[in-house]
Amino acid sequence: MAVKIANTTRRGFLKTVAAIGTGVVIDRSGAQAANTQMKASPDKWIVPKRPFGNTGVQVPILSLGGMFNTGRNLLLLKQAVKWGVTYWDTAARYEYWGSETGIGEYFTKYPEDRQKIFLVSKAYTLDPSRLDHYLDASLHNLKTDYIDLYFIHSVDYADDLKPKEFRRWAEKAKSSGKIKFFGFSTHKNMPENLLEGAKLGFIDGIMSTYNYRFMLNDDMKQGIEACAKAGVGLTAMKTQAVMEWGHRVGDESAEALKLTERFLKKGFSEQQARLKVVLEDTQIASVCSQMENMTFLKANVEAAVSKEKLSDNDRRILETYAHNTTSHYCSGCATICESAVKGESPIADTIRCLMYKRCYGDKEFAVDEFKRIPETIRSQLTTLDYAKAENLCPRNIPIGQIIGEAVHELS
Repeated sequence: MAVKIANTTRRGFLKTVAAIGTGVVIDRSGAQAANTQMKASPDKWIVPKRPFGNTGVQVPILSLGGMFNTGRNLLLLKQAVKWGVTYWDTAARYEYWGSETGIGEYFTKYPEDRQKIFLVSKAYTLDPSRLDHYLDASLHNLKTDYIDLYFIHSVDYADDLKPKEFRRWAEKAKSSGKIKFFGFSTHKNMPENLLEGAKLGFIDGIMSTYNYRFMLNDDMKQGIEACAKAGVGLTAMKTQAVMEWGHRVGDESAEALKLTERFLKKGFSEQQARLKVVLEDTQIASVCSQMENMTFLKANVEAAVSKEKLSDNDRRILETYAHNTTSHYCSGCATICESAVKGESPIADTIRCLMYKRCYGDKEFAVDEFKRIPETIRSQLTTLDYAKAENLCPRNIPIGQIIGEAVHELS
């Protein structure tokens, strides 16, 4: 199933056309990247690599996010290989678009490229007895006999991986040759999960939300540093941090537009600066970015191979913007807000679903994800009192308002 792109406003459309005229492209999550007057021509671009923790493997600093129909984009995958984007991220849940089977088609057509790819897939389960089922299904879809890095998908609490069954399963899957490395991805409670993941002793890699906003968080810094010291390979995702409550696809805030204008004058966009500030963090092995067409791939590769660094002033400007818009972005610290509500309310997950609709422009997937929340819980979301949660929220997010909007837009 192809990903549907949301219609933009007339203002957003005109802004997009104007941006393309200056060498800027806009992707489905609101990310932009601009031409940076590279000295090397595109046919000579090769994305640099970094060590992935203590695995002994080097991975490209830019990885291909696979939340799209990869089977309809085989030429894109081939070009990614040519430019050195050989870390590919997919998941069993991404079969919503045919992601795994599409990559399987690619390996069937270009079997010689399998050895070049650092392949990641994920299972959405906390039941160790189900992992063999998910792994075998992914191997079948991907038309390969091994997966380089296998994640437990979207872990809320890394403590859930403490039972010995997870370690035993990972060791068995490694010894069988079906996987090389094991870890988890996380969208919320990231600082705590990074710290715990660093201590578990059998985690090879973690994929975490990480961006210019989270870099200012001392707890997040400690989590990243703990993983680096423990030799856990880190992959960053959601580096754009675009979830602004008034934002719709193609319609940026006035403050964001001013920031974009500043970076465009320097040869790259505000969004490229957001990407580069994470790329330049050497504790991060790779940045996973959604690149579902050749234009987006080219723009992101250009940013990754660029030798132009952000200045200290550039970083200060991003920090100032992050501070000024702190209430516009949920940091996923669900243990704080959700425990303050009398009644079950998956606040962070509900807000993330709204993000998929508003910022990724994918209402169908957003609604599908929202429906994964049990109906008995969804039906009472707007009846709960979020006042205490709002008072405790470190980002001063209007939680009750946002939950109401999410229920209205996704039900």
